[in-house]
Amino acid sequence: MDTEQTFVIVGAGLAGAKAAEALRTEGFPGRIVLLGQEPERPYERPPLSKDYLQGKSERETIYVHPKSWYADHGVDLRTSTTVTAIDPSTHRVTLAVGDPVTYDKLLLATGASPRQLSVPGADRHRVYHLRRIEDCEQLKFAFTTASRVVIVGAGWIGLEVAAAARAAGLEVIVLERGELPLLHVLGREAAELFARLHRNHGVDLRLGARVAKITGDDPRQATGVQLEDGSRIEADLVVVGVGAVPNTALAEAAGLVVDNGVVVDEHLRSSDPDIYAAGDVANAFHLMLGEHIRIEHWFNALSQPAVAARSMLGVDAAYDEVPYFYSDQYELGMEYSGHVAPGGCDEVVFRGDKDALECIVFWLKDQRVLAGMNVNVWDQTDTIKALVRSGQPVDTAALADTGTPLADVLAAAGTRTAQ
Repeated sequence: MDTEQTFVIVGAGLAGAKAAEALRTEGFPGRIVLLGQEPERPYERPPLSKDYLQGKSERETIYVHPKSWYADHGVDLRTSTTVTAIDPSTHRVTLAVGDPVTYDKLLLATGASPRQLSVPGADRHRVYHLRRIEDCEQLKFAFTTASRVVIVGAGWIGLEVAAAARAAGLEVIVLERGELPLLHVLGREAAELFARLHRNHGVDLRLGARVAKITGDDPRQATGVQLEDGSRIEADLVVVGVGAVPNTALAEAAGLVVDNGVVVDEHLRSSDPDIYAAGDVANAFHLMLGEHIRIEHWFNALSQPAVAARSMLGVDAAYDEVPYFYSDQYELGMEYSGHVAPGGCDEVVFRGDKDALECIVFWLKDQRVLAGMNVNVWDQTDTIKALVRSGQPVDTAALADTGTPLADVLAAAGTRTAQ
């Protein structure tokens, strides 16, 4: 490998940092330039809506690497650096400040940004989105001065923030325009479990609620929301969690194929042979699923960079990990393995006691396990992933029977080796 080669990584989050690490692990001797827009060195985002938001962990624990790691491994980390353009024809990255950087290979790890609420008043002070560490710090402080919070959106971020706000002693109103929280992700049966969980913890969960505007007596500061039915809800702060959109502006301007993210193959290579993408921004072809999929979860940002790094080095590597994510809310801890498109399953099987929040939920199509979610049931993730990967029909009665080990269900399906 040419020691004079320069690999540039745009985006200094978890995916960017792990890509730099993987390049060094794989023996890349050349120059690595890691460009991050935030002033912080790379950190992990899940704690921002979980332990760190609740004050259960120290700030230093969220960083991907110690501060000295980048210099020690010859990684040119540039924080507070905005990339303004990528020119594939000249292999050059233009910065808002400073000289352009020329690359031999480029990795896009630009992540995603919170979707904005398109209503009047959405830009008022004390309207929060949770994506960056400064958002988390501001929200933590706001929790100490507020008594009531309105959360718009009952997705994963909204529900995790609701749990953190309740732990801080706040009155919490969650507004969800759908019939149930997480309905499009989990389906009705499992979504009802989360609705019950939050209501049992005192959350005022309002379903079918549509926000018309963010209200405030002061022209700049939010003091609540008004719904489309005309009703008003007073609050000290408003948190918006209505999804995220991939940061594809640079890729689009560079002429790359973009469709709900930067479109990449199983090697994480884009439509330009010298540009790759990983993490939240990558809409990658998944060999096991046989389709392109973009997943906005920690596990992808953690795992995809190693494949991208090997591909950038000319190694025949492909990403085919079973999709995975986790969430912690109150006493509920869960892990979800697999992928189910909306309406993509024809049967949901519960194993265990869902009322006691100790169960595994399986989503099946033609008796084949598409995904499994273990709720307060641990050390089963590998077996669940193996069931998903096997693609074989299973005995659904045995699947639901806690007296039958999941390993036996897997063996009966013809797969002997768990992932």
